[in-house]
Amino acid sequence: MSRIMTWLSVIVIGCFITTVFAENVPPNSPIGYWKTIDDVTGRPKSIIHIWKAENDVLMGKVIKIFPKVGESQNKVCTACVGLRHNQPIVGMVILSGLKANQNAWNNGQILDPENGKTYSCSVRIADQGKKLNVHGFVGIPLLGRSQLWERVDLMSENES
Repeated sequence: MSRIMTWLSVIVIGCFITTVFAENVPPNSPIGYWKTIDDVTGRPKSIIHIWKAENDVLMGKVIKIFPKVGESQNKVCTACVGLRHNQPIVGMVILSGLKANQNAWNNGQILDPENGKTYSCSVRIADQGKKLNVHGFVGIPLLGRSQLWERVDLMSENES
């Protein structure tokens, strides 16, 4: 009987700890970890961490890249200009300035480390919080393109 009580206590405490330390982010929020997908190959390119910064503005940085065969995990942004030139892509802030506007986050900027260019950006949650529609554009949103990023569990992603 004491073994059963011990196991029940362990389970209850485990559930409590999991609840307390779980990231409290609703599924309709872009805050969290997202896998970017290569448009051509369909393979994962990177993991982006999006967080809320000062003034409720969302930011995002690269925390992991999936290099192509023969590429280094320590890839740098050779096409970037200014302070980002030749800086490591892992750790680089590529999303900035996104502000909530009903069901979307607008007026942001996104950097493409492949070409070093910065675009205007908006994001919107899709597929009940499992995907993030990221729209980059120049000038007006009609002149741009969108990508779907997939929400990932960072713990299971680190195991792969």
